[in-house]
Amino acid sequence: MDKINIHRVLIAPLDWGLGHGTRCIPIIRAFTDLQIEVVIAAEGTLAILLGAEFPEIRIIPICGYHIQYAKTPAGLFWKLLLQVPKIIKTIRKENIWLQQIIQEEKIDLVISDNRYGLYSDQVPCIFITHQLTIKIPNELIEKLLQKINYHYINRFTTCWVPDSEDERNIAGILSHPKKMPRIPVKYLGILTRMVKKTSLIVNYHYCFLLSGPEPQRTLLEKQILKILPQLSGVIILIRGLPGNSSLLKVSQNIKVFNHLSSERLEAIISSSNLIICRSGYTTIMDLIGLQKKALLIPTPNQTEQEYLGEKLQLDERFFSSKQKDLNLLEAIVLADNFPVKFSNISKFSTNVLEALLLKI
Repeated sequence: MDKINIHRVLIAPLDWGLGHGTRCIPIIRAFTDLQIEVVIAAEGTLAILLGAEFPEIRIIPICGYHIQYAKTPAGLFWKLLLQVPKIIKTIRKENIWLQQIIQEEKIDLVISDNRYGLYSDQVPCIFITHQLTIKIPNELIEKLLQKINYHYINRFTTCWVPDSEDERNIAGILSHPKKMPRIPVKYLGILTRMVKKTSLIVNYHYCFLLSGPEPQRTLLEKQILKILPQLSGVIILIRGLPGNSSLLKVSQNIKVFNHLSSERLEAIISSSNLIICRSGYTTIMDLIGLQKKALLIPTPNQTEQEYLGEKLQLDERFFSSKQKDLNLLEAIVLADNFPVKFSNISKFSTNVLEALLLKI
């Protein structure tokens, strides 16, 4: 029988929101199941989140990208454009950092979730992304971005895509482009930390699940807080703020948590009638894994989330409503009555990881 010759792996998620960190949770679990030692590279809220999930695993600091978002489309374009030099500098900096860490930590394999600088000739380096196509309204700019995207991805050993390879896929053109990178591309199935699919009694009528970058997280939270008094039943709000101890004053039928562990979050989602959340890819994978009905509200001006919201509504998997057009009370009713077609999609597992590692 073939043997995996990997003893220590470095896993480093991107720091744009929490999604890249949470979708690394099943990967970390699978490596530990294979008795391969894991070292996590993260800082800030991601380090807090992963530290709470894996208190036994050592976390080393890595410089984040610290991308700032704006409230308007025009403002977002210019704000991101002005940050391009900082992004390039961070990519170069993390690449220099990696060469040293590989030696110091005796790393045999690197798993980079969308961190473009974590490639090396010293050991195999895996790049994880579901965005082989980066959606932009302008076709010429979209092609240019794909060329730049592949320029960095092709520096890695292999690209792992968290999606199904067949027609049941979630991300459409994002994960299944017409043109692929030069390096091998392997599809993992959906990456979800929600593994049990527990059948629980419905305890919550509505579960509001906040996530994503500021200021949009707070802007949506304010909209939610305005309409909460008009909703009946038992309601839960999970704010997506790990490490934050601030409290909100709400009525007695509403429970508020700043952050929850994967296990507690799974139990709450499973026992909720309707989830109201962003159309972030990791959240979508979790909801599909648990086959839960949801109202998706794409983060404004994030073309990936807007594309996913539209596609998944056309696929009759979720109801979606853009934030600029949002009548939240009306959208909740529409989502509650939306006819959903659930389909079984292959999930990432320890066996999938083992098979992939044997081919490196």
